[in-house]
Amino acid sequence: MSYELKTTAHHSSLIIHHSSLITLFMELTKLSARTLAALMSARKVSPVEVMETYLRRIERLNPQLNALVTLAPDALERAREAERAIMRGRNAGMLQGVPVTIKDTIETKGLRTTSGSLLRAEHVPEEDAPAVARLKAAGAIILGKTNVPEMAIPYECDNQIFGRTNNPHNAGLTSGGSSGGEAAAISACLSPAGLGSDLSGSIRVPAHFCGIVGLKPTAGRVSSAGHFPPATGPLSLGAVVGPMARRVEDLSLFLNVLSEPNVSESASAPLEKSHDAASLDVRGWRVASYVNESGGAVTAETKQAIQAALRALGEAGLCVVEEEPPGLERAAALWPALFSHASLIQLRGIYQGHEEQAGAVVRAVLAAAENGTQPSLDDFVRAWTERDALRSSLVKWMKATPFIIAPVGATPAFRHGSRRVTVGEEELSVFRAFSYSRAFNVLDLPCVSVPAGRTREGLPVSVQIIGRPFAEEAVLAAASIIEAALGGWIQPVSAELA
Repeated sequence: MSYELKTTAHHSSLIIHHSSLITLFMELTKLSARTLAALMSARKVSPVEVMETYLRRIERLNPQLNALVTLAPDALERAREAERAIMRGRNAGMLQGVPVTIKDTIETKGLRTTSGSLLRAEHVPEEDAPAVARLKAAGAIILGKTNVPEMAIPYECDNQIFGRTNNPHNAGLTSGGSSGGEAAAISACLSPAGLGSDLSGSIRVPAHFCGIVGLKPTAGRVSSAGHFPPATGPLSLGAVVGPMARRVEDLSLFLNVLSEPNVSESASAPLEKSHDAASLDVRGWRVASYVNESGGAVTAETKQAIQAALRALGEAGLCVVEEEPPGLERAAALWPALFSHASLIQLRGIYQGHEEQAGAVVRAVLAAAENGTQPSLDDFVRAWTERDALRSSLVKWMKATPFIIAPVGATPAFRHGSRRVTVGEEELSVFRAFSYSRAFNVLDLPCVSVPAGRTREGLPVSVQIIGRPFAEEAVLAAASIIEAALGGWIQPVSAELA
C-alpha cells in the first residue's frame, strides 16, 4: 500500500493510491481512539479527513438521535493545526488529532455549556475544566458537547433547551442519564470517545443502555472541578468525571491522560501499583458476583450476562468464588441519606429567584422536598459514619477477592418517560432499578460498565466490574477480558445508523 499526505495553505487531503484506503475512510468512525491516534501519527490518515468524516456523519445522523447539542466551530481548524504539527514531526501527545466529545455539564472554554438548564442556556465558560484541559494538552480536539438531563438529575436525557436524546438501538427508548447524549453519540459513531460524569450510575447506566464502555473512577483519580452542578461537599464522596468509549483500550488510554498526578496525597486507601491495563496479568485473581434479589430483581437476560462474564474470566485464568461481598445492599440504601439532601440544597441555591426557569423534573424535586420530612444533621452524620464502616469492611474483604461482578441495573434501556419498569412479575421504580450502580458511588470504588450480552430484541446488556480503591487499571484489565470474549460494542442495527 502506498499513500502520500499532502497539504496546502488552505486544505489538506490524503492522496489515495490503493482501494483498501477507500474502505478505511468508510470505516474511520468505527475505529477506536487509540487506533485513530496511531494511524494519524504514522501519517496513514489525516486529522482533517477524520474530522470531516465525523462531521458528515453527525450531519446525517444527529437529527435522529439529538446526541450532540453544540458543535465546536473551530473543530476543523484544530484538525488542520494537528495535521501541520504531524507533518513537521511534532508530537503533541497521545491523543494528537483525535476528536472527542464532552458532556454538557463539563466546562469547555469558549464553547457553550448549559447543564441542560434554561438558566445556563447561553453560558460560555472562560476556562476549561481540568479534565478537558488534560485532553487538549494530549492533542485531542473537542468536537462538541453532548446532551444531558437538566442539572444531570434523572436516568432520562431530556431538557427544555434541546429536548430528548434517543437510544441508537431503538429511538423509542431512552439513552439513559445523565451522560445519555455522550453514550448515544459514541455508540452511533458520532464520536470515538469522550467525558461523562457519575454520581448515581450516570456513566455506567447510559453505557449499558447504548452498548459502550464507561469508567467510573475512584473519587480524586480524575479531577471533577469544572463540573456544574459542582461535585462539592458531601457530593464529592461519590461524584466523579470519567471516560466513555466503544473499546476498553480507549478507557485505559484516556485514564492515562486524565489521571491527576498527586492523587496519592488525597487517597483514602493505598494506591494500587499503576499498570497499563493491557499488560496487567490478573490470572489467579479472585472474582465474586453480586446479584441480590432482595436488593432489586433483575431480568433473566441480566443474570445470563453476569454468568457469561464470570465464565469469560474463569476461562482466562481468574478464580471465580461463591462468596457474597458484604454490605452492598445496605450501601445502596444509604445513597439518599448521603446525597439527596445535599443535591436539593444545591438546586435550591442555583434556582433561587429563578424558579420559573426550572424544568418539570427540577420543579418536582423541589416540590417533593418542600412537602417531605427534612433529615437532621444527626441523620446525615450517622449515614456517613455507617458508610465509612461499610466501605472499610468491604475493602478489607477485597484484599482477598479484588473483583466483583454485578449488574449495572435491573433492566436494559426502557421507554422514554418511564417511571417504573417491569422485571418478571415485579414492578420497580426507575430509581430502585439502578441501585446496583448507586451502591458503588456510596462506597467510592472504581467500576467499568462493559457489554456482556443482548436481549431477544437485540438491546445491549452490560455488567459492571468493581475493584479496590484506585485499582482502575486492574478493573480495566478484567473488563478487556470480558470484551474480548463476549464481543463488546456492536454497531446499532437501526438502518438509519448503519
